[in-house]
Amino acid sequence: MAGHSKFKNIMHRKGAQDKKRAKLFSRLIREISVASKIGGSDPDSNPRLRTAINNAFSSNMSKDSINKAIKKNNSNSENEQIFEIIYEGFGPCGVAVIIESLTDNKNRSVSEIRSTFSKYNGNLGINGCVMHNFSKIGIISYPHDIDHFDSFFEFCASFDVKDILENEKFFEVITSPEVFHEIILNIEEKYSLPKFSSIEWRPVNTIDVNDEDNAKKLITLLEKLEELDDVQTVVSNFNIDDKLMEKLV
Repeated sequence: MAGHSKFKNIMHRKGAQDKKRAKLFSRLIREISVASKIGGSDPDSNPRLRTAINNAFSSNMSKDSINKAIKKNNSNSENEQIFEIIYEGFGPCGVAVIIESLTDNKNRSVSEIRSTFSKYNGNLGINGCVMHNFSKIGIISYPHDIDHFDSFFEFCASFDVKDILENEKFFEVITSPEVFHEIILNIEEKYSLPKFSSIEWRPVNTIDVNDEDNAKKLITLLEKLEELDDVQTVVSNFNIDDKLMEKLV
């Protein structure tokens, strides 16, 4: 029985990983399609598409799947419009939440997001209600084996970057959104394509969530929002103690 239970747990984990991978690929494909629709299908003249393609390759998406995503856009009718919408809301303890979505149906998108907030102890807010808690930055990530950090830092610091960080797995170059694509091109000349790059919202202040019940409710809300088909990214300004977080995952 123990062996059977272990097998079930392994299969459950694999199923969860496959689901996350499928969601990631769906997001990457949607971003490629939208970037191509907005700026054209040539990545050399479309920085957003170029970034989307690079991120897809870094996530082990096949070239064939990437090409299909670009061609899908080219075959779409003008009526099949994709909307980029940002939603703002609150979770347990007043935690701020920003959701970035890409959708072909505004009514469906807002209905699903509002329903998820309501069902999982949150509230959908009005435009601008939480955005002041975040700043928008560009992030360019390279693995440690690309160079020694001192050399990498010295090279990247010669450009108009905000910060250069080292974490457990990556070197991260932080930029303003305005020069994000320009700096990627400059760094690529020496270090090739980054492992991952994106323009993201990052909190400028955080709210501590110390109660286990509220922490569980918050994590559940964020996970349920991320699972929605139209949702691309979910960011929040919570801070949960490492020991408490270990209990939740």
